[in-house]
Amino acid sequence: MTAIAAATLYAGLFGLLMILLKGNVGRVRTSEKVGFGDGNNEALQRAIRVQGNAVEDVPVVLVGLLALGLMNAPVVLIHGLGATFLVARILHAIGLGGSSGGSPGRMFGTLLTLIVMLITAGACIWFALT
Repeated sequence: MTAIAAATLYAGLFGLLMILLKGNVGRVRTSEKVGFGDGNNEALQRAIRVQGNAVEDVPVVLVGLLALGLMNAPVVLIHGLGATFLVARILHAIGLGGSSGGSPGRMFGTLLTLIVMLITAGACIWFALT
């Protein structure tokens, strides 16, 4: 597998994750009978926040992974970052989706997300300058 193919794989996987998170908002909205906004409904607020957090983080890392793919970074680096980030976002979604308070999933998901973002940013800078 080439570097750009590996990065493209994660673009597809995260596209599917975003569809699932969007679908979950619709599911909760329908079950809670909230047509617009969040209706001051905690379950819907959590679902919206889970999707919103992914919208904030996923594009930044995907752009980085695609840039690394274009720079022919090692495929193992792209898979390591992409797979770790996917696990992080799933952990975060499960943790925040199940409780508005702290949870192990939310904590580890957030921590892994930050680590992947930092390494991806650093790798992009490194490959651009070398």
